[in-house]
Amino acid sequence: MPFVPDFTLPSSAKLLGFPDNDADAKLFLVFVSSEDPVTRQAWCPDVRAAWPKIQAAFSGAEAPRLAVVEVGQKPEWKDPQNVYRANWGINCIPALVRYQRVSGEVVETGKLVEGEILDQERLAKFIE
Repeated sequence: MPFVPDFTLPSSAKLLGFPDNDADAKLFLVFVSSEDPVTRQAWCPDVRAAWPKIQAAFSGAEAPRLAVVEVGQKPEWKDPQNVYRANWGINCIPALVRYQRVSGEVVETGKLVEGEILDQERLAKFIE
């Protein structure tokens, strides 16, 4: 899977790093719940359901880059002022977001959330 290694989420999408020489570059971020320390699984059932579809869609040498962002435990996620809601516009998880450089600026160019990710055809079209 072409995961972005050691990904650090910047303060805004405008600061996401893209290769200057690749006008068609895409970066996908998937916002997911953190692992429950007791069950050792994502605490969110929607994330648990979507994860196998995400893994399948982003496998293979030609798959686009994917960075995984854990939103924390349930109390952190439920806080309306958390950084993912306030700075990134993420209001439900899982959320798969596509970013691209448009007219020199990095912008969000698409988003799939929750059950939308389970639709394999829609997911495949989204990452093309």
